[in-house]
Amino acid sequence: MPTLTIRNVPEDVVDRLKEAAGRKHRSMEQEVRELLTQRYPERNERLSAIRERWERFPSPNAEQVDAWVEKGRQ
Repeated sequence: MPTLTIRNVPEDVVDRLKEAAGRKHRSMEQEVRELLTQRYPERNERLSAIRERWERFPSPNAEQVDAWVEKGRQ
């Protein structure tokens, strides 16, 4: 597994990372891994999340779409 080195991290950021890691009973390194994994999910995970979000919204009917188009033209 590759290694990532990050230099010149502000001290206050390191302190906040240590606090967050401590609250979750894990190392600061594990906390950073979790943050990066959440921030940069794999493509399929991201697409699934987008699809799930879209399913929560009702599908518009043709009349609604026509009304939106007409309103946009005004």
